[in-house]
Amino acid sequence: MIPMPTKDSPVWRDSEHLECVAVLPEAPGVKTFVFRPPSGAMFVYLAGQFLTLDLPLPGGNVQRTFTISSSPITAAYVSITAKIQPDSVGTRWMHEHLNAGMRLRAYGPAGFFHLPPQPDGKYLFISAGSGVTPMMSMATTLFERGEDPDICFIQCARRPSDLIFRRRLEYMASRVAGLGLHFVVSKPEPYEVWTGYRGQFNQLMLGLMCNDYLERDVYCCGPEGFMDSVREILISLGYDMERYHQESFHAPAESVAEIKEFDDPVPNEGADAEIVFARSGLSVPCTEGDTVMQMARANGLPVASGCNFGLCGTCKIRKLSGEVHMVHNGGISEEDIEEGYILACCSKPIGRVEVEA
Repeated sequence: MIPMPTKDSPVWRDSEHLECVAVLPEAPGVKTFVFRPPSGAMFVYLAGQFLTLDLPLPGGNVQRTFTISSSPITAAYVSITAKIQPDSVGTRWMHEHLNAGMRLRAYGPAGFFHLPPQPDGKYLFISAGSGVTPMMSMATTLFERGEDPDICFIQCARRPSDLIFRRRLEYMASRVAGLGLHFVVSKPEPYEVWTGYRGQFNQLMLGLMCNDYLERDVYCCGPEGFMDSVREILISLGYDMERYHQESFHAPAESVAEIKEFDDPVPNEGADAEIVFARSGLSVPCTEGDTVMQMARANGLPVASGCNFGLCGTCKIRKLSGEVHMVHNGGISEEDIEEGYILACCSKPIGRVEVEA
């Protein structure tokens, strides 16, 4: 038996192997692996950091990085939660061969995507897929402090069965008033009732789930495209992006130099712009803070509209030239965007833009 750490136990260093003590199923293709140091040493890390495991594959050892999904408040063990991807090699080996009693070399903990040492703020966690793992560590840490946290937790997945940690999150939310929990799925399970949010996460959902998002520090993790869309949503809503933090589960930052700086297009609300309505033969001066729909209405042009939130798709028109900043709520497909269409209600011109209207 591995001894439990005491107040006099040393802190675990990566010169000591870790022993797998449990393997837990979480969701289809997702397992949690629990490790303890054979010496009984303590784990010290910040919620959101990661470990690098040295995996003994048949063709030679490979190193894979995984976010720690357990809370640093529980210093006796550390867990990582891994999802098999179509091209997985290391993770597939873990799912098929890593069992309790096996020992691995591990390096870390490391990473700059984590809660502050004294996490007393208001938080908005937004995740998709296995990007929920650092959020689980953060939420569990705030839950286990014994004080009521202030968290809005949004998790997105393809189906309800793909919501990792759903039961554990629901349990925590049932024990404290300060954890607001929201699930979004692309589609429900066959023959099962789903009463939560369905579709693509968007501005309208954010407002319904967390109406004080401007007051919160945002932590986001998921596929790159998902995180890009979250940043677009926040920028369009006037969020202070200095308070935004994100982690890529493909390449977490191991040093300050590796922290990604975002080059997201942000309309300059006061900058001069121009919209040319080709069919009407009208050229309209405006600013980059104006939408195509606003300028069309101001000049009496008949552009169809509906929701004015980028949701219904009624105002779809073709862009003939130029660039726009468009943040929609699912009212236009990627195929339409590739063919040059935009939604007039949520598209702002960047410089000169010509549209077919």
